[in-house]
Amino acid sequence: MAKKNILVVEDNHAILDVITLILESEAFHVAGLNNGTNFLNYVQEFRPDVIVMDIMLPDIDGRILLKDLKKTASTSHIPVLMISARYHADNYVLNGISADDFMAKPFNIDELMDKIYALLKKEV
Repeated sequence: MAKKNILVVEDNHAILDVITLILESEAFHVAGLNNGTNFLNYVQEFRPDVIVMDIMLPDIDGRILLKDLKKTASTSHIPVLMISARYHADNYVLNGISADDFMAKPFNIDELMDKIYALLKKEV
């Protein structure tokens, strides 16, 4: 099986590093962004199979990036797991656009992996 690409968009460098290490230990090819600058261009270049994205980024609300991703024909199929310390499963939706899954921070590593594997199965 080909290595799967996972893009992690998280402004907290410690969390980004931990998620990257976990995913790389599971043999994923991981790229990280710590802001929303050039997000769609990066997605089209990297071609992730799943995106793990924080809502609260320093330069933009992650839900706006999600909306742009889902409204772009070439990227709308990519499953997204939103993560947040401030939002929860009942209030992370923006303008009727929601991610494929949501997880509150702090999170359990096993739960993170279960959600990513579930999204990869959905993506196939």
